[in-house]
Amino acid sequence: MGNYKLRKPVNPQVLLVEVQRTARVTPNVIRVTVSAEGFTPQGYDQWFRLFLPREGQEHLRLPTRTSNLWYAQYLTTPKARRPWVRNYTVRAFRPDTHELDIDFVVHTEEDGSAGPAAAFALTAKAGDQVGLLDQGCGYNPRHPHNWTLLVTDETGLPAVAGICGSLPDDAQGIAIVEVPSEADKQEFRVPAGIDLRWIVRGPDEHVPGRAALAALKAADLPVTPVYAFLAGESSLATGGRRFLVEERQIPKQNLDFIGYWRYGHSQG
Repeated sequence: MGNYKLRKPVNPQVLLVEVQRTARVTPNVIRVTVSAEGFTPQGYDQWFRLFLPREGQEHLRLPTRTSNLWYAQYLTTPKARRPWVRNYTVRAFRPDTHELDIDFVVHTEEDGSAGPAAAFALTAKAGDQVGLLDQGCGYNPRHPHNWTLLVTDETGLPAVAGICGSLPDDAQGIAIVEVPSEADKQEFRVPAGIDLRWIVRGPDEHVPGRAALAALKAADLPVTPVYAFLAGESSLATGGRRFLVEERQIPKQNLDFIGYWRYGHSQG
């Protein structure tokens, strides 16, 4: 991840949270709303570990340790008792009700199966319990810059929405967001100076991120100092970073990149 440096969470405690409701907000996204009392919002692309019960588990066995110490405790738990763990970004948090929205990109295989997180989103109901461990923010400019560049696929849409929602009104920049279809576009607050560019993946394009990467390479980018944040499918994040550093001569310290997942590898 190069110089990727997280902004630390305020309260790195494992929380037991309860599902309030679910909704299919676009053809490929299910939103699960949980009641997350004790969660401290930081805005931007704040992300967390999500602990999900395995099939057949009557009780969710959660780590009790905080911060990075949770993983050592997790590994000492017999595998059959360990919850599934996936990483997700806050789509929205409402302090007045303590409600937190989580957007799941879901798809099923030809045999109807789905990964653990997708299966949870498809079957979740009010009262179901999951675990949540705040991990802070990845969006973390550490130098002066005149504009912001955001590039992602549908898995990073919550991150871009959160970042745009947290940027000042006078922010300048470009946000490139690839989605599977026109209907997968979402409404969110975007500063007037941020040029939001939706890229709809073609019906013959099966690899997420390629269209966004092509749009980045074709974009007319300002030459003034930038902070770039690239997230989503691994090849998009690493390919975009390589292009910006090698072709556009953007200093490595001026960008952060993170691969949320890798095409062809099991995700849920």
